[in-house]
Amino acid sequence: MDKPKLLSGGNPQIPKGDGDAPVQAYIAAMPGWKQRVGRAIDGLVEKTVADVRKAVKWNTPFYGIEGNGWFLAFHCFDRYVKLTFFRGTSLVPQPPESSKQKEVRYFHIHEDDVIDETQLADWIRQAAALPGEKL
Repeated sequence: MDKPKLLSGGNPQIPKGDGDAPVQAYIAAMPGWKQRVGRAIDGLVEKTVADVRKAVKWNTPFYGIEGNGWFLAFHCFDRYVKLTFFRGTSLVPQPPESSKQKEVRYFHIHEDDVIDETQLADWIRQAAALPGEKL
């Protein structure tokens, strides 16, 4: 099988698909240090949210709850991996990066960042309990 093409920012081009397999294919194709971040995010979501639903849409892994929509997605950029919390303005504390979309907040993880798993798990837990994005 050919390696997935990397789009701008090193974001893997993965076909749309539901389930864990396309998300794992995306993570496996993440370049360099970004793969470590992807594995950490995916593992933390699995550990934090029972019965999490996964999919890849628009070359981006999505996490949600069946019947409740999507609560989190992430995407590779040149200098960071961007986590998107679709109801981020409802999280306490709010993730630090604002969005043009009213309720969305972002969190960026850079190569040398130490991932605060306690804070990230808390945001994931809060986000999963909120009504998600219907895409």
